[in-house]
Amino acid sequence: MLDIYFNDETATVDKKVEEMIQTLLNHASLEEALTGEVEVSITFMTDQDIQAVNSEYRGKDVPTDVISFALEEVTNDEVAVIVEEGMPTVLGDILISVETARRQAAEYGHDFNREMGFLALHGFLHLLGYDHMTEEEEIVMFARQKAILASFGLER
Repeated sequence: MLDIYFNDETATVDKKVEEMIQTLLNHASLEEALTGEVEVSITFMTDQDIQAVNSEYRGKDVPTDVISFALEEVTNDEVAVIVEEGMPTVLGDILISVETARRQAAEYGHDFNREMGFLALHGFLHLLGYDHMTEEEEIVMFARQKAILASFGLER
């Protein structure tokens, strides 16, 4: 079972969007054959706030649509998290810029809900280890995204 903890720092995201994301990511967790108790947090932010995070952690001083922080990913002398038996697996955090999501929905010609679902799934797949740093990784990740969105019924 997937537990998602939402934090809407913008106070603009409708509960129906959160419910859709909850259902979509539960669907994705089944598609990815996740087992046991799994936790994820999703924070809805402004462009200004996500830009600050993007600058600090990725060295890119621009707003972006989604950023993921995988808890189990170990980098730069970090200590690996050891999950005790019976404890939930905490995958990490997904940050979504609501302002960028609104702009992108208009640019791509689909509704805001679809864009929010897409961004949440994109971040979720990153937490599961998917990436798009190389062309090969991009092909795999984007095909997986497309398949999950299609099976859920959230296509463009």
